[in-house]
Amino acid sequence: MRKLIFTFILFAFLKSGFSQANNQWLAKSHREYRNGWIFVHLEGSPSEIGYQHGFLLASDIDTCIQALSYLLKYETKRDWVFYRKAARSFLWDKLDREYKDEINGIVKGLRAKNIYYDSLDLTAYNALEELAYYYVPMLDNLALKGSGNNKAPGNCSAFIATGSYTKDGKIVMAHNNWSSYMMGQHWNVIADIVPAKGYHMLMDCMPGFIHSGDDFVISESGILITETTITQFNHFDSTGIPEFVRARKAAQYSNSIDDVVKIFISGNNGGYANDWLIGDTKTNEVAKLELGLKDHRVWRSMDTAMIGSNFPSDPVLIKEETTFNTMDSTSSPNARKKRMSQLVQVDMKGKLDVETGMKIEADHFDADGKSVNNRCVICGHVDEDAKGCAEWTLAPFYPMGAVQGKVTSSDLARKMQFWAHMGHPCGEDFIGDKFYKLHPEYVWQNKYLKNMLAYPWTLFSGTK
Repeated sequence: MRKLIFTFILFAFLKSGFSQANNQWLAKSHREYRNGWIFVHLEGSPSEIGYQHGFLLASDIDTCIQALSYLLKYETKRDWVFYRKAARSFLWDKLDREYKDEINGIVKGLRAKNIYYDSLDLTAYNALEELAYYYVPMLDNLALKGSGNNKAPGNCSAFIATGSYTKDGKIVMAHNNWSSYMMGQHWNVIADIVPAKGYHMLMDCMPGFIHSGDDFVISESGILITETTITQFNHFDSTGIPEFVRARKAAQYSNSIDDVVKIFISGNNGGYANDWLIGDTKTNEVAKLELGLKDHRVWRSMDTAMIGSNFPSDPVLIKEETTFNTMDSTSSPNARKKRMSQLVQVDMKGKLDVETGMKIEADHFDADGKSVNNRCVICGHVDEDAKGCAEWTLAPFYPMGAVQGKVTSSDLARKMQFWAHMGHPCGEDFIGDKFYKLHPEYVWQNKYLKNMLAYPWTLFSGTK
């Protein structure tokens, strides 16, 4: 009996000590809800940041992983067990120790809220883009040549400008995230991260991500990073370093454009192949890194407006690593390229600032100047006129498009600030009941997609 009492007292003592330690880990963190966004401040060692993240966003992470596994089973015909196995077989061992510790910290934070995922779940989740849309198509192509082609998504519209193209001669950067509404409604976290090592970062992300994922990041080093994917990219190397690790490292440790390029190229696995738009507020220089697997190219300038709308630019990369048709004017990337070029390089040259950036990300005119709701405009929507916009990866009326937007400038970034808009940047709501009545073929999404509401533009600030 005495032994039992002693064991109980010892257990209670250890549990109390553990709780106190965890409370200390949470002391520097906080969470708040603002206009559709969840703002979290995370600070400390990798384990502490991870624990804070998992604890503060526990139910949100749980919902996201459930929705993602449901969506991917439909889109890729693979269940969540498949993605966990991929994480175990070639992802987890390639993570730096600090990112393993951060993911393990998220797991501990989740378990403190009685939500039980492990490091493989969180690793697969963080790698969702490169696994579902690069690794899976590679496997499909190995099984049947050509069956995995054209699966790399054509998501997001962005620009970065400087010099004579902006109102004050400094950098302006804007981006809107294109994704399925089922997942995009959850791309609603603003993470303010102060790591023990590296630079203070402010980024948007999904709950549970240690990177941005759609990639809009500002750093106290003065580095700004965003991107758009290279549509119809066909290569992947499972022996390389996961893209999400390189993206996080570039945001956390880069002090120059050269640093960003070097980190992305080192160990490149071809996953989530992007045109990376990069700015350095210390010099007001901007760059575009077009990163395939075998090929990459860098453009740099202190007087330019660079755009991204999922089109590749380098002829060698286009030929060797994509099936992209640069001459197809009806494709979403090419149509948005034409419209973006007209706006940022001609119509608004010398006028670009935060306000014009917001307007561009909400733009609803196609390449011919016609106002439409489809996937050929910068603020992409469910196609109301599917005949006017080719889409090779998704059926007509599939619920996807621009789910949120962000914009910043050199002056804002120096104060660790950017503006963010949750929901369609144009302000239009997606109402599930109305949509499913018109398109019952997608009612299966009703389980996780009800509505996606649009909120006002909101200014977010990082703090230390």
